[in-house]
Amino acid sequence: MPHTGSCLCGAARFSFDHPVSETGACHCGMCRKWSGGIVLSVQVPGDALKVTAHDTIKIHTSSKWGERAFCGKCGSGLWYRLTAPGPQHGMHYINMGTLDDTDGITLTHELFIDAKPAGYALEGDHTRITGAEFFAMIEAETGPKYPE
Repeated sequence: MPHTGSCLCGAARFSFDHPVSETGACHCGMCRKWSGGIVLSVQVPGDALKVTAHDTIKIHTSSKWGERAFCGKCGSGLWYRLTAPGPQHGMHYINMGTLDDTDGITLTHELFIDAKPAGYALEGDHTRITGAEFFAMIEAETGPKYPE
């Protein structure tokens, strides 16, 4: 069954047929500034994402390894795309809050756990990765499937 999603105003819509059942939380400074808090995202291969209303979507190159998409009308953050070379090049990390249906999606990992503010903690038994481990993953030929 295809997944669908949109920005807050509905101008930027997207869909994908790729199955998702896991989400990751990112605590890096860029994600916190971009979203105003924790970013929860689902991993979707670049060729699986079908976007409508391309004219409303703006792209910001936020680092040498990635870019962030947002709606130019309402400002909603939509996804992060990994641009670094390697096995995950082009992978999209769709903001979970933009999905129309999140049933069955479970938190499985946290990134940049060493950058997480002390004022909160996510419960549960899941993988926690430091910033150094993240950078080692995106520079390596293979690694865990969730770089951000």
